[in-house]
Order: sequence, then structure tokens, then C-alpha cells
Amino acid sequence: MTAPRRDQLAGKALLVLFMVLTLIPFATLLSTALQPAGSIPTGFSWPSDPQWGNFAEAWRIAHLAPLIKSSLLIAVGVVPASLVLATLAGYGLATLKIPFSNLIFVVFLLGLTIPFESLITPLYYQMDSLGLLNTRWALVLPLIALYMPFGVFWMRAHFLTVPAELSEAAFIDGAGTWRTFRHIHLPLALPALSSLAILLFLWTWNQFVLAIVMVDDPLKRTMAGALGAFQGQYGTDIVLLSAGALLIMAPTIVVFVIFQRQFSRALLQGAVKG
Repeated sequence: MTAPRRDQLAGKALLVLFMVLTLIPFATLLSTALQPAGSIPTGFSWPSDPQWGNFAEAWRIAHLAPLIKSSLLIAVGVVPASLVLATLAGYGLATLKIPFSNLIFVVFLLGLTIPFESLITPLYYQMDSLGLLNTRWALVLPLIALYMPFGVFWMRAHFLTVPAELSEAAFIDGAGTWRTFRHIHLPLALPALSSLAILLFLWTWNQFVLAIVMVDDPLKRTMAGALGAFQGQYGTDIVLLSAGALLIMAPTIVVFVIFQRQFSRALLQGAVKG
């Protein structure tokens, strides 16, 4: 067997191993969700009589129907605004000759190093002073700000890969900064924008801690915030919690499966140009 063939088989075996390790938790969660409600499952065991009705019961208890609407409203408020701000900031820092642009970028990078948990308390008091507690704005505004460091880093990295000759040619033809950005850089940035949009949507949909802290009304939280509905006075129903977790994860899995090509294309584009 030749060395390239052996390396190829080793790579495929490694990918299969990673896939199995990824699917094991989902299989365990599914087997737990199909156990009789109120039971305490131990280990991985497929039930002899799967209780598929647990999913309907989890849907009812957690009020997932209105929470889907609430999560979509929050995502619609967070994702487009984050994309616009991150794209403009990334373009300016990468292409335009802004004074102290490197220092500004370092400040954004420092935002990636701040633990999210350390910001919850000041964010709570800030939203309280603005009178936004227990509203979806208490989630939308902080999430936009929290996503900015990564969004700017992501878009700046893309714009740095665009050849400067394209902008120079546009300026020679009489295009200004805005027209160059709109007609040249923005179309080229669609793969990076689509992949960033996927990440922002997944992060917003799965937001749990901020939703619990900022919003008291369970029906105004994200779907992940519905997991608290399975916490009873004397314990947690593990079976229904597992069913609810699978229902909450389902939309994000579907979104990723549908748009995985765009996400992979953005990563490969950066790898080839870099």
C-alpha cells in the first residue's frame, strides 16, 4: 500500500471515529427521551417500549410553540444588525486607512478574551437602568454587542484576502469608497457573510444563561431557556428534559445541514486565499 493511500485511509478512519464520538451523546439522549416519563435512566439502554409521546408532552410543558416565535424574533433582531455592523467595521479596519486601525482591532480582540459569565451582572444592571428587563431587547442589544468582537475579526480576515488591485481598479474607474464596497467587496463577501450568519443564528438560538437572567417571562425567552420548565420543586424529570433538549436542538441541526455547503465554502475560501 502506497503512503498517500495509507494516509487517505487513516484520515477517513479518523473522521469516522470523530463522527461516532459525536453521535454517541445524541443516541444516549434519544434513548433517555424514550424511557417512561418520571423514570431515572441509568446508562445507555434502548427501551423495549419507546415512549414517543414524551416529545409531545415536552412540547406542551415547555410551551415550545410560542418560544419558537420568541426565538425567531430575537434572532431577527440580532443576526442582521450584527452582520451589518461587523461587515462595515471589518471592511473599514481591513481596507480603509483609518488612524490607529491596528489598535482598534486589538481592542476588539480583547473582547474575545473576556469571559461571558463576568459580563452578566453589569449587563443586568445596565438593562435595568434602561428599563429593558423582562423584554426581548434585554437579549437583543447585549447579544449584538457580545458578538461584535468575533464578527469584526471574521469579516476583517475575509476583506484582507481580497486583492488590493480590485479596489485600485475601481478607484481608477471613478468609483468611491461606498460604491467599491457595495459592488466589489460585498458580493465577494457573501460566503463569509452566510457562514457568519449561520454561527450567529446558532449562538442566539442556543442562548440559555442570558435568557434566564434577563427575562422573567418564560414565553419571551429563547427556546434554550425553556429547559428550566422541566425543573420541578423536588427534582428534574430527566426523561422529559432529554426530549425537550432534542426538540430545541432540532432546528439548529436542520439549519446547519441545509447551509453546511456555504459554511464549508467560506472556510475553504479563506484557506486558499490565505
